[in-house]
This record gives sequence, C-alpha cells and structure tokens, in this order.
Amino acid sequence: MLALFIPAAIVLELVHASAPVIFFAAALGVIPTAALMGKATEELAAKSGPGIGGLLNVTFGNAPELIIAFFALLEGLQEVVKASIVGSIIGNLLLVLGASMLVGGLKRDKQTFNATAANAQSAMLLLALVALVLPAVFQLVHGGGLPGVGEERVDFGSDLEYLSLGVAIILIGSYVAGLIFSLKTHRKLFNPYGPEEHEGGWTIKRSVVMLAIAAVAVGVMSEILVGSINETAEQVGLSEFFIGVFVVAIVGNAAEHWVAVLVAAKDKMDLAVNIAVGSSAQIALFVAPVLVLASFVVGENPMALVFNGYEIGAMLFAVLIANFLTQEGETNWFEGVQLLAVYAVMGLVFFFA
Repeated sequence: MLALFIPAAIVLELVHASAPVIFFAAALGVIPTAALMGKATEELAAKSGPGIGGLLNVTFGNAPELIIAFFALLEGLQEVVKASIVGSIIGNLLLVLGASMLVGGLKRDKQTFNATAANAQSAMLLLALVALVLPAVFQLVHGGGLPGVGEERVDFGSDLEYLSLGVAIILIGSYVAGLIFSLKTHRKLFNPYGPEEHEGGWTIKRSVVMLAIAAVAVGVMSEILVGSINETAEQVGLSEFFIGVFVVAIVGNAAEHWVAVLVAAKDKMDLAVNIAVGSSAQIALFVAPVLVLASFVVGENPMALVFNGYEIGAMLFAVLIANFLTQEGETNWFEGVQLLAVYAVMGLVFFFA
C-alpha cells in the first residue's frame, strides 16, 4: 500500500506542492523501497553463500540510510547527515530492541538469546563509539567548540578532517575483521537457525532486477526527501536536527525495524537482537566511515566526525544500555518498556534542543 506514495511523491515534486507534503510522501515512499531492497538482498545472500552474502548485506543492508545521507551531503547538510547516523544508532538500540522485547515478551515470562554473539556485537559497537567520540574530544582539547544544533555545515579545519579520514579507515578495517569473525571463523555462533531463515523462491536474476529497481527508487525518494528538508523544517516548526535524528533515521530503517519485531514475536530473540545491535554496529563501523570518505569527493569540504553534545550523550547512553542488557542473555517485556521510555525521553530533549 505504501508503494503508492512513490509516484505520489514524484508528482507532488513536479507540481511544486508544499514542502511538508512532499517530505512526508517521500518519507513514506522510502519504506516499501527499503523493504524490497532488504528482500532482494536476503534472496541473493541465500543463493550466493555466506561470504558473498555477507558482502551483500554490508553493501545493501543499510543502503537506504546511506543513500539518503549521500544526497544530504550533496546538499551540504553535513549536520543532518551526522544526526541521521546518530538517529540510526539510537533508534536500533532503543526503539527496535525495545519494541522487540515488548512484543516478544508479552505472552512469555522471558525470552533468551545467545549472549556471546550479542556481546561480540555490543563490543564492536562500544569500540566504534570510542572512535566516533574522540574527534570531538580533540576539538574541545584544542580550544574549539562542538557544532550547534541549528548549523548545517561546520568547517573544522584540515587537522580534524584528516583525523576523521584516518578514523574512518580504521573503522572500516574493524568492520571487515568483524565480517570475517561472524561469517567465517565463528559462523555457527551468528547463525543459530540455519537455512530456515533464508528460504526464498526468487531466482538470482529476479533478485538482481528487484535490487536494481529498489536502488533506483530509493535514490529518487531520497533526493526528493532531502531536497524538501529545509522548507519542511521551517514550515512545520521542527529543527533539521530533530528531523535528521528521528524522522529520517526511522524512515530509513523502517523495513529492518518491522522484521526485528516480527521475529521477536515468533520467539527468535537471537535474530531480533542481532538485527538491532548488528545494524547499529554496521552504521557506526561502515556507513559513517563511508560517508566521511564520500565527503572528500562531494560537497564543499570534507565532513569531520565531530558530533554535538546531544548526539554524543545519546550515543553514549544507548550503547551503554545495549551492552548492559546483552550480558544476561535473556529479556522480558518490561525491559522493552524501559528502552522505549529512554527513547521517548531522548525524543523530548531533541525536540526542545
């Protein structure tokens, strides 16, 4: 049903409708294209083996967020890009994991998952957090300030730009090592359900065609979405900061969110936790670094990995909470409510920021 918003957004853009209408039509149009991309990637991964499948998941798993952020880079909205990165990380750890725990635990006393696998993902995320925060520490120690909430792009100077480049390269290397760990040396640890999760009737040809269609559709919707952010923020009364952290991040992850909650309802918390924590790690270790590298090619100046105070605080608390909850290897519905409550509090703070 949401696929109807794809042509609707294009028509609204062509007739120059009001920015908020265009923005929300494009946002809804991203959701079915992201779902199609996820389905096509899953089918290809199932037929190409774990090695190539892992590469496909890296390339396309968070493609909607990557494409949306890339178009924001082209528009020079670097702070919106960083806000969407933060929004994806906290959204997966608090909203998705919280909703999964709540829905999955409503009819059960508790649900269990593999704590070793979850801890490995959480540890990767914690290490990525250190790398994402240290450039801001460098900026503060050298007498600089953090970016303001209302700013679109900040020139931090060549030192921080090349520092961010080095951090990005290290994070990508760490993510590649994580792929080898999860897909080769410790493959059984991260695939508790075997082939059941990958049953699909699509041929490779059909999967590639659908993936190409989804990629084009996501690109078109993303360009329309990003192009209307400025005017939408002004007319609706929301800051670009809030839109980037919550609206854009939720839209880009919508398909992934739904899958995590669905498998949690089926009492497969291993998979739900893997989706929520693993996707956050992928954003921090792959998507964010790729965007830094891309900023050296597109835009007026490279993007430095210097987040504002709200973003740093949100990432810090979300990652610490995720690390704490993955220690025991079991969840219940009340823990889900608590995660959703933290996400709601962050939403209030970011709204008034």
